[in-house]
Amino acid sequence: MQTILTQLQNALLKEESITFTILNPDLHDTYAGNTVTIEGKCYLHRSYKAWLDLAELLMCKILTPEKVTEHLVQLTFVKLGTDSFHTETKDSEKYGIQSHFSQIHKMEEPAFFFYYVQALKNVYIEKRKRVLNLGINRADEFEVIKNILDTNKYENMNLVGIDHSKTAITYAKNVFPESNVTFYTHDINDLDVLQLGKFDLLISIGTLQSPSINFKPFFMKLVQEYLEQDSAIILGFPNSRWVGGEMIYGAKAPNYAMSEMSLLFNDVIFCKKYLQQKKYRVTITGKQYIFLTATKILSS
Repeated sequence: MQTILTQLQNALLKEESITFTILNPDLHDTYAGNTVTIEGKCYLHRSYKAWLDLAELLMCKILTPEKVTEHLVQLTFVKLGTDSFHTETKDSEKYGIQSHFSQIHKMEEPAFFFYYVQALKNVYIEKRKRVLNLGINRADEFEVIKNILDTNKYENMNLVGIDHSKTAITYAKNVFPESNVTFYTHDINDLDVLQLGKFDLLISIGTLQSPSINFKPFFMKLVQEYLEQDSAIILGFPNSRWVGGEMIYGAKAPNYAMSEMSLLFNDVIFCKKYLQQKKYRVTITGKQYIFLTATKILSS
């Protein structure tokens, strides 16, 4: 792999794509690097997952493999485009319906959707009565909740979503016209003005770490002033970037050329320790997004 990685990196400095031949991964069930001998010739086995991982690390997508012979397959790596919402102007409609961000559908990414549903199950979503989502955008998270619950439980739940993007909130209101769902176009730094009361579930995916939010004191205020005694929390921390139509693993920090996750882990561990002090049971799961889920431990 050391040789392959170096060769591909050098080739991609000059070309937009690179094509090469590999041992057909479908024919062997073994771990990467194990030797397979075919007609007296030795090959090293690697799964398609290994090649997909390599393509992602090289900021490439992988085209549909083409069979060359019974034992060999041709792969093509193509450089990802540079288009990304991360580089767009930072205003309220950077996340609006006409923005690049609106092309992203996190719930269609298995690595996001699986862990989000797992988080909902961990907080016993069927028992929750009032749900607050900060950074709701077009309300994809509410759509999943609606689909999970039976009609009666959903209709008896009160859901509140807040976002600073006017067009996203307008879209969400059209998707959820039902009376038990309320949306606000509002700056979440100034929640007190809305007089929302308390909730038994707080959800926020990739919002509380925004540069405009003083994360730690803001999070503590949420826990102290906006949550019921028997409450739960789902926080999603991005450990990925959206580039060229792909969700690329690894948080990108300023002044680093590679993925660097110190800030991510600092925030996650702060929340974990703080919530444990407040008598919450905390779990941390996920991959491209790190999901922290917390449920209050009630005295018997």
